[in-house]
Formats: sequence, C-alpha cells, structure tokens
Amino acid sequence: LPRAPPFSAGQHWRHQLLPAGLQDGLRSSSNSRSGSRERREEQTDTSDGESVTHHIRRLNQQPSQGLGPRGYDPNRYRLHFERDSREEVERRKRAAREQVLQPVSAELLELDIQEVYQPGSVLDFPRRPPWNYEMSKEQLMSQEERSFQEYLGKIHGAYTSEKLSYFEHNLETWRQLWRVLEMSDIVLLITDIRHPVVNFPPALYEYVTGELGLALVLVLNKVDLAPPALVVAWKHYFHQHYPQLHIVLFTSFPRDPRTPQDPSSVLKKSRRRGRGWTRALGPEQLLRACEAITAGKVDLSSWREKIARDVAGATWGNGSGEEEEEEDGPAVLVEQQTDSAMEPTGPTRERYKDGVVTIGCVGFPNVGKSSLINGLVGRKVVSVSRTPGHTRYFQTYFLTPSVKLCDCPGLIFPSLLPRQLQVLAGIYPIAQIQEPYTAVGYLASRIPVQALLHLRHPEAEDPSAEHPWCAWDICEAWAEKRGYKTAKAARNDVYRAANSLLRLALDGRLSLCFHPPGYSEQKGTWESHPETMELVVLQGRVGPAGDEEEEEEEELSSSCEEEGEEDRDADEEGEGDEDTPTSAPGSSLAARNPYALLGEDEC
Repeated sequence: LPRAPPFSAGQHWRHQLLPAGLQDGLRSSSNSRSGSRERREEQTDTSDGESVTHHIRRLNQQPSQGLGPRGYDPNRYRLHFERDSREEVERRKRAAREQVLQPVSAELLELDIQEVYQPGSVLDFPRRPPWNYEMSKEQLMSQEERSFQEYLGKIHGAYTSEKLSYFEHNLETWRQLWRVLEMSDIVLLITDIRHPVVNFPPALYEYVTGELGLALVLVLNKVDLAPPALVVAWKHYFHQHYPQLHIVLFTSFPRDPRTPQDPSSVLKKSRRRGRGWTRALGPEQLLRACEAITAGKVDLSSWREKIARDVAGATWGNGSGEEEEEEDGPAVLVEQQTDSAMEPTGPTRERYKDGVVTIGCVGFPNVGKSSLINGLVGRKVVSVSRTPGHTRYFQTYFLTPSVKLCDCPGLIFPSLLPRQLQVLAGIYPIAQIQEPYTAVGYLASRIPVQALLHLRHPEAEDPSAEHPWCAWDICEAWAEKRGYKTAKAARNDVYRAANSLLRLALDGRLSLCFHPPGYSEQKGTWESHPETMELVVLQGRVGPAGDEEEEEEEELSSSCEEEGEEDRDADEEGEGDEDTPTSAPGSSLAARNPYALLGEDEC
C-alpha cells in the first residue's frame, strides 16, 4: 500500500473543523499526488473578472490571506497563461514517446518576423482606452477591463488554441506597460540575441515610434551566447526592416571569443565576484544612442563620467567579495511606485522634465532586463532569476541625477510561435511545465543533443549501433547518465531529466541560436564582415580581468528528494553571486557547446 503523507497536528485540528463529507473527500484525494495536482489546477483555472470562456493558469501563485501591511498583493503581477487541456498534454506525451526525431535543415532555423507576429492582424497588444479627467478611478478601471476582455475575445475568436502561443492574460501587468510607456522619454526594448524575433513585437514598434512619437532603442542582449557573425547579421536585419530603431549590443558578462576554453572546465560555472557588473559591454553604445536622441536637451556628462569610472575600476580592481562591491560608488536612488503613481498622466507630457531623461525598460521575461540595469548601474541593485516573471515591482532607478531608468515586469505578446520554442526561450517557468518532453524534442531536432551529451540509447545493447531516437529516449538516457531516479521505485526520472535539459538550453550550454532569413546562404559574408571583426576585438577588450572563480557543477545523484524540489531551488538565483555558464569559442554549434569537448566518461 502507498505510504500516507505526513499529517501535522495543526492540519488534523483544522481537518476536524470541516464537515464530515468534505473530510472524506479531502482524505481520499490527499493520498495521491494526482489528487493534489487536480486541486491545484482547479484553484488556478480562472482569473478574477474573466469573461472569456478559456481557462487561465496562474504561474508562481503564492498563498495569500489578503493584502500585506502596505497594501501589496504578491499575486498581482503573476504570469497568467492559457491552460493546456489534459487531452492536449496527453497527446503531446504520446508523441514524445512515438515520434522519431529527424534533424531539420539550417534553413528551418531562420525566423521571419512576418510569420511570427503577422503585423496588421489581431495579434496586437491591448491599448489603454480613451479617458478624461472627469472619469473616476472605478470608471476608468471598469472601462479598461471591458476593453481588455474584447481584446482577448478577438484573438481567441480568430485563432485556435493550438495555433496561438502563450501570452499574458493578466490586465495588471499590461497596465504596468502602459504606465512605463506614458512616463518614458526613451524606450528600451530588450531582446535575447539567440532569438530576437521572438522578443520583438512589431505592434509595439509601430505604437512607440508612431502614435507616441518616442525613440525606440533595440537592445540585443546576451551577445556572448551567440557567434559574432550572427550578432551582426541580426543587427543589419532589424536596421533594414525597422529604420527608426537605434540598435545597441549588450552583455553583462562579456567574454573574449578568441580565448580557447579549457576542456576540463566545461562542467563548471563561472562565479563572478567583486566588480563583475562594471565590465558590461554596451553602456557606452547606449549612451551614444541617448545623446543622439536627446540632441543636447539633457546634460548626460554625468553618465559619461560614471562609465569612465566604471571602466577604470574594472581595470584596476580585482574585487574580492560582495561587500567591497556594495560599498564602492555613489548610492543609487530606488523608488517603488505606488498605485497612485500608476494612474494615467494625461494625453500630453512634458519631455525631459526638470532636465531628466526617463528611460523605460520593457521586454519579455528572461531576456535580461534586470541584468541590464545592474550592468548600467555597475553593481547589483535588482535581483535576477531564471524564473520568468521574477520582477514584481514597478521601480525607478536614478542612474545619475539626469538619467532615470524604469523597470517594467516582463510581458509576453501574442504570436504564432510554437509553444515549445517559447519554453526554450525561458518564457514559461521550467519548473511548472506540465509536459516538457516535446520541448526537448524540438531542441534535439535542431541541435545534435545525443552526440553533444554522448548519450547511449536506452534500448541499445551495442553502443556502436544506430537506433532511432524520440524525445522520451533522450530524457531517459540523460536520466540514466546523471543518475536521476524516482524516490520510491528507483526508475529513471525522465521528467527531472527533461527539466535539466531545458535548463542547459536556457543557460546557453546547449546553444540553440536562430538566424535571420538568408543567413545560411550568406554566412561566409557575415563571418568576414568588418563589424564582426570589430565586435570580436571589443569583446576581447572588455572581457574577464581575472576575478572569476570556477566551481564544478554539483553532481546530482539519485536520492529520495521530493520530485520538483530541486527544480524550484534551481529557478531562484537569490541575492548572492551571479552564476553564468561558460561559453566556447567559434561559430559552429559543436564548437560552441561545452559538452562537445567531453570524453565519454567525463560528462
């Protein structure tokens, strides 16, 4: 018989207060993991005020007994996605077991933004409806709610759930975007260089540059995770299709791509200490873009002086710990905005008020908005996490007396992207994925995961023989290799293995980069492009200065830990040092992936 779950004295006392019928129902369902899962799903099926007939799943939901002492609701800005039906989840599980993976051609790695977002269709983003000062707060919020429900109804009426991607259904988070756009003089749209088309909604570009008349700066972030030639190709692609963009290349942790990697350190993570944030690549480019936009209307000399100080400090400083980093430099003023500050400001707003330029930072989850702000400030002022939706507050940071940064929670715009690609992009929290196997299959059909990780087919008696692989086989082989076992039956824990593989992809250690249209045919041209050589030299000049420590990744053995406990821990990086994966040189996939350098017994 299955072992009964622990039942504390407090739970027993509360259980006795329930009606007898409810006690029996809870007792019967509490003895199974599926029963508890079903109760959690029922509690998160719909959102408040929902009139659209589809189900909503609230991610990262926290138990709350009302508002906090300052009126803060911890669940106010949680991610709200459409729930996958149980039939759809089961169908994908069967496909992961049965469908043989076939490698796709390089042309299929090319993404065109016209196919992803279909500009001009209903795949837009919700706008704040017209208002005036005679309206009360309740009238305004009611009008926004009705407008938002109409927006959702149009999208779900035009596309089936199977075609639509995950996108934000939480009106409170969209209100954050409205407020940031209203109070900004310059808008930064941060994207991940591995798949920038995923993070670039054309509707936002048209709205910011057209209706609002603001400058939009596209930040291609994490350029250390992609070959320099691909970075330059994406830069030219966006310049060609969106000429009003100002494009900045950025990374908080630059590495010299010419430096050969030690094969013995591929399973190690670089732990940066001291002045790690001050060597960010991109602050000077962003300053030049803002100087061109403001055209002398704002004095940005203090920002230039700060960048010079950060560069000088990174050159001579080999910080030995976090305490030194926190004490150096002037204090950064941080403001948490209240509900009153979130109210609309009016149709027109004075630009560069009081000689201060306000820069709004918007983007999808997990593109590195918080890391970008830390890189601009020069030290850690915003906590970062691999979990999407980690930014919970609308905050402003005074970089200098004349430069103010506004941080907005990550937002997912509606599109026609495959949901598996969204999972690999870190848009959906990995620890809460109901079915991760098809995302692993999507990854393995585009990069040779089996060869890179030296996996042995679960049914192979002869290691040299060829066997067809499916997504489930890859997860089972990785579970066998890493020793992931279920707690009771000691079977291969394929769910945990699938989560592990997705985290390797999110960290960039299983590097999957998408290309702009035509990149495969012109790859040689981009590799010899003058801007590519300049980027290589620039990354080498601002690369690590010897204050990195490498520590070997913790070996995960089979244990009796509860399923998912380690996944939840791995999502949160906490407030301490910043762990980042080591990257390899070269532009080819096999050379870039750390596991390609491992021997059979070293993985």
